[in-house]
Amino acid sequence: MIDHLLGAGQAKIRGAQWCRWVRMQSSGRAGIGARSNAIPSSHPTPKRPLSGGPIWTVLRKQGSSVGAVIEIVGEGLPPGLGEPIYDKLDADLAKAMMSINAVKGVEIGAGFGSAALTGEQNADEMRPGNDGRPRFLSNQAGGVLGGLSTGQDLVVRFAVKPTSSILTPRRTVTTEMEETEIVTKGRHDPCVGIRAVPVGEAMMALVVADHLLRHRGQIG
Repeated sequence: MIDHLLGAGQAKIRGAQWCRWVRMQSSGRAGIGARSNAIPSSHPTPKRPLSGGPIWTVLRKQGSSVGAVIEIVGEGLPPGLGEPIYDKLDADLAKAMMSINAVKGVEIGAGFGSAALTGEQNADEMRPGNDGRPRFLSNQAGGVLGGLSTGQDLVVRFAVKPTSSILTPRRTVTTEMEETEIVTKGRHDPCVGIRAVPVGEAMMALVVADHLLRHRGQIG
């Protein structure tokens, strides 16, 4: 399973440095890393973790926050996990990711991007593979078709909202409907998306494990 922090706020995060850093920090969790597309001049290294980058420093000093997009990829799944209706694999994955605190959106495979594709572009064509099994030429579906796993990588992305506990006064009302302002004091995380990466990974693992057990119970 591979997890990726794709971006925070308006910034994209570059991949190789972040991936290497996470693997070094992950205490032997081989194969788990976070990729990204680029927070300028703040690439994490073992000596300079992501939290020390200039964007995070500025946000922390301002008491502000940003959201993030996280991608979780499950590799090596067998085909046929899930159900064609009710307990679809992708429906359970979406529910699991949406149950994570601060998550406001989920997409699987091409997701919302598929709305801009033609039918020809969106179709995951197949050819015979060298192992005697079908080989997909693309993965717009994100590893799920008709509620069932296809055997391709399972690709899920979710969006995390900016941390709501910010230091900037925000207008609100009291229980008596009087106008007032509210300021959150105490601990402040400029981006909870960093913490959400392993949580999303765990959620996918739980859903896949559940469907593996169901599959074994149904067909042995």
